[in-house]
Amino acid sequence: MSKLYQYLEYVYLIFALLFIVLGIFELGNTLTLGLILIAMGAAALFKYFFQRRFRRRFEERNKQ
Repeated sequence: MSKLYQYLEYVYLIFALLFIVLGIFELGNTLTLGLILIAMGAAALFKYFFQRRFRRRFEERNKQ
């Protein structure tokens, strides 16, 4: 189960990069959509770091 969570972390990172890049390209056309995509990318990036920290903490607790 831990391996699944580890792979899902990278899915969040991929989506974060995708949303940020799309948001930057979209800023030239529509400002609102570009900002929404960048905000979604920032949320996915936050979720990546939060999930990674939580998984590591959970693994350390199980080792003890």
